[in-house]
Amino acid sequence: METTLIILKPDAVQRGLMGRIISRFEDKGLQIIGMKMMRISDDLAAEHYAMHKDKPFYHGLVSFMTSSPVVVMAVHGKGAIAVCRKMMGATFGADAEPGSIRGDFGVSNSFNLIHGSDSPKAAEEELHRFFTEDELHPYGRAIDSWVYDMSGEQPE
Repeated sequence: METTLIILKPDAVQRGLMGRIISRFEDKGLQIIGMKMMRISDDLAAEHYAMHKDKPFYHGLVSFMTSSPVVVMAVHGKGAIAVCRKMMGATFGADAEPGSIRGDFGVSNSFNLIHGSDSPKAAEEELHRFFTEDELHPYGRAIDSWVYDMSGEQPE
């Protein structure tokens, strides 16, 4: 079981896709253990995208991410990082498979609706960047035995 950061970017918020996207994660059986709407500051965007600082798209990316509110979520489940990334689809909407979030809702190479952590290390860093411990609320769910095969030592 792992937890990953998901950000519904300004285009998802402005297009009114928040509920439809959040529902996809819940429908899949993933658990949202933290969620908030916020405005990303210039400093937070610079920290979050520091690895892209020398790339030509960096300033546009920071400007875009600070242009409107976003929704940040801590999403928990078995293989949550890989599952969420597959649900998101290819980075560019025009390349994303139908059925994925970007494939169903996006066509732009710049506005790609959603961010998800790409590794356990990134997830840990990103979750700490956007949430305090008090803002994360792991809880048991009665449905987990219907989402996962719980007959062994680990959920399947």
